[in-house]
Amino acid sequence: MLDGSKLYDLDISGASFTKACGGPCTEGCVTLARIGDDAWALGDSKRPDVEPLRFTSEELAVAGIDPARFGVTV
Repeated sequence: MLDGSKLYDLDISGASFTKACGGPCTEGCVTLARIGDDAWALGDSKRPDVEPLRFTSEELAVAGIDPARFGVTV
């Protein structure tokens, strides 16, 4: 398991973010990217200049965020 304190050391410059939308995303959506074996970055398409928050898989699950909703398999 990845040490959560190391998440911000990971390079995410090449990360591919996907949106999770239940309908039209006219006002922006939450975005998610896998950035490692046990690491995720969560962003906001309305605020692309803000650095995405980073989570371990366990933290993501505890927060109730399912990568499948973004079309990403775990």
